[in-house]
Amino acid sequence: MKFLEPGQEIETTVVAVSADSIFLDLNMKSEGVADRAEFTDADGKLTVKEGDTVKVFFMGDKNGEMRFTAKISGDKADKTVLENAYKSGIPVEGHVEKEIKGGFEIKIGTSRAFCPYSQMGFRQKESPDFYIGKSLPFKIQEYKENGRNILVSNRVMGEESYEENLAKLQETLKIGSTVAGVIEAVQSYGAFVDIGGFRALLPVSEISHSRVDDIRSVLSEGQKIEAQIIKLDWNNERISLSLKALERDPWDDVVRKYPADSKHAGTVSRIAEFGLFVALEPGVDGLVHVSELEDANRNTNLRKLYKIGDKLSVVVKAVDAEQKRLSLKPAASSEQDSSAAKYLKNQDDSDTYNPFAALLKK
Repeated sequence: MKFLEPGQEIETTVVAVSADSIFLDLNMKSEGVADRAEFTDADGKLTVKEGDTVKVFFMGDKNGEMRFTAKISGDKADKTVLENAYKSGIPVEGHVEKEIKGGFEIKIGTSRAFCPYSQMGFRQKESPDFYIGKSLPFKIQEYKENGRNILVSNRVMGEESYEENLAKLQETLKIGSTVAGVIEAVQSYGAFVDIGGFRALLPVSEISHSRVDDIRSVLSEGQKIEAQIIKLDWNNERISLSLKALERDPWDDVVRKYPADSKHAGTVSRIAEFGLFVALEPGVDGLVHVSELEDANRNTNLRKLYKIGDKLSVVVKAVDAEQKRLSLKPAASSEQDSSAAKYLKNQDDSDTYNPFAALLKK
């Protein structure tokens, strides 16, 4: 610790906390000192305690104290510190002053640096106005002419952070894992979800067991979700998620609830050239083939006879739970059923149906 250079990063332990300072173990007769304010959050709450391990940067000897900082910025970033930060690859904090030809002017302490457009932002690029006035982390790419010519990159910081997160995720995420995430963007084909700094895809087909026609009616940007990982491809950096995998599959009970020849009330959920898809419950649809429909054939425009939401009484013809298929046919209406029951009730139970016997009874 006796040969620390300004800007050098060390990992050490918090040995004490006072009203305005954090004291650090240097394995020496005296401790290092850092400002308490650097270890507080936006609400002023202290984020470290005695015994915690921290990473800090050596700023130099001041009034007999070895001073450290949690980040190199402002008045702590003199030219000596910046030169050492460049040599050691240590990040610095800079303030984006304004847009200039080819990029941005960045102020780091009393020094000014240049960040090209291509080196600002990572993956998701914003308009130049988005960055003006912000304090962002940078890495010094070039340090020339005693600090009069400094080139910095914000993008490389994002790349390094991404690679670190990716390595951690590869160790923890597996197919079948349940993860928490936040919806970043919604498209017609699915939603992009941020999980620990990694962008995963939630396909529209994996949102629900029920058909989703308008994805924006069920998902929105900023929404927090829990989903299951169903595909992992680290080589191409792709993760696919599923919400419906965490839900009970309604097809598990289809054989019991909808046996062959049973009659049910349904709702037309989709209209195709070859027939009608009828929903018996959310997530369970069956097909009424056009050949089963009265006054219809393969040349009939079914959309002129039916519309989405129409009620339709159906009878189950066949069940294939493994392939998740139900074959249906139209059932007699309740009015027809009632009329038939009434007619049969009026028949003489002692007679089999006989048109001559019925005629004699008149």
